[in-house]
Amino acid sequence: MPTFNVEAIDGKGKRIKAEIDAASANDAIVKLKQKGLKPMNVKEKAGAPAAVATPPPTPAAGKPATGASGGPAATISAVPTSGKAPGKALIFSGRVKHKQLTQFTQQLSVLMDAGLPIVRSLKILGNQQKPGLLKNIVVEVADDVETGSSFSEALGKHPKTFDKLYVNMVKAGEAGGVLDIILQRLAAFMERMEALKRKIVGASIYPIVVIIIAVAVVLSIMTFIVPKFAEVFEQVKVPMPGMTILLMGISKFILSFWWVIIIAPILASIGFNAWGRTKGGRVTIDRLKLKIPLIGMIIKKSVISRFCRTLGTLLQSGVPILEALSIVKNATGNEVVAKAIASVHDSIREGESIAEPLGACGVFDDIVINMIDVGEETGELDKMLLKIADNYDAEVDAAVSALMSVLEPMLIVGLGLTVGFIVVALFLPLISLLDGLGGGRKR
Repeated sequence: MPTFNVEAIDGKGKRIKAEIDAASANDAIVKLKQKGLKPMNVKEKAGAPAAVATPPPTPAAGKPATGASGGPAATISAVPTSGKAPGKALIFSGRVKHKQLTQFTQQLSVLMDAGLPIVRSLKILGNQQKPGLLKNIVVEVADDVETGSSFSEALGKHPKTFDKLYVNMVKAGEAGGVLDIILQRLAAFMERMEALKRKIVGASIYPIVVIIIAVAVVLSIMTFIVPKFAEVFEQVKVPMPGMTILLMGISKFILSFWWVIIIAPILASIGFNAWGRTKGGRVTIDRLKLKIPLIGMIIKKSVISRFCRTLGTLLQSGVPILEALSIVKNATGNEVVAKAIASVHDSIREGESIAEPLGACGVFDDIVINMIDVGEETGELDKMLLKIADNYDAEVDAAVSALMSVLEPMLIVGLGLTVGFIVVALFLPLISLLDGLGGGRKR
């Protein structure tokens, strides 16, 4: 009977390495589960033909596969592994797309829930990935885990793809023997954050397009049409009102200093970004973002939602509170909130509560502070934080819709006033000219 080298996690989260005699890799997995162990890696001892675990049977027709939480599982194309790591692909992009990473996490959680060892799961996913950066990373992670590294340690070698939040949640899942459940929570978290980002970006596309078109139309009028009227007015010596003089001056400036109009925004953008990379600049910009009328409210709610969901997910996954706060501090995307979280970290380390320093920063609403306070008292802080995040996600959706309802008529009115000013400024001298011609005919 073949002998297998196995790695598993016991009920206390301790990693165990041992040898087990079994007819096949599947049989070894079953024996480990019967002993209350969570299989992580099953590999036949050197010197015998490789025996690998086969994927679980396909669900019966009409019954979709489900994950540990009972929800529908992500679809996976089970690609048989040949025992060789998939080859690395030539890559041109330096970053993995968020959508790719979310899908990878979902699929890995399904394979882990089905009882496949982590190495085999990674090799299956590595084989089915399209050539690119993620495929190369999955291959490297699988190799590292197969040679004795923990999954979280292997992920930690790729910080640009797997951030501290991802790695620490995986680490907590390994320690508790619930890696499949942690991966499901992580995938759900990533999906929610991406959905919120898509809604905000999608809502901003319409006004940006309208503004760009409006600026292009106005510049065209000022560059090609207004100068023609100016030539006519100079030839007939018609008196021009103040509106027309102002319009002609703007047109001449655009024609004479068009390069300033192009270069100035570029230089301003470079300078602003350079200032924004300094510590003082980041704090000032993030504070101003929260005070912008209408938009500031949306930014504030989205920051609170991100903070609560990230911290709640980490706590729910078993990450210690101080370590979770250190991770969240870098994940909020706002320096004002990050400073508040740093105060919370120091407060908890000294034995105090979370709610008080959060309330002192002036970003979090009273209801959020009170709900967090109640969560601490009842010992259900993680659940309370996730409830707050769900509530604020809904409020962000409503606020974005309301902003669009206000912004659309404002853009139309603004464009109408601009075009109206140009038309009136051009036609006032024409009216004076026509009046002069009519008076001359009467005489």
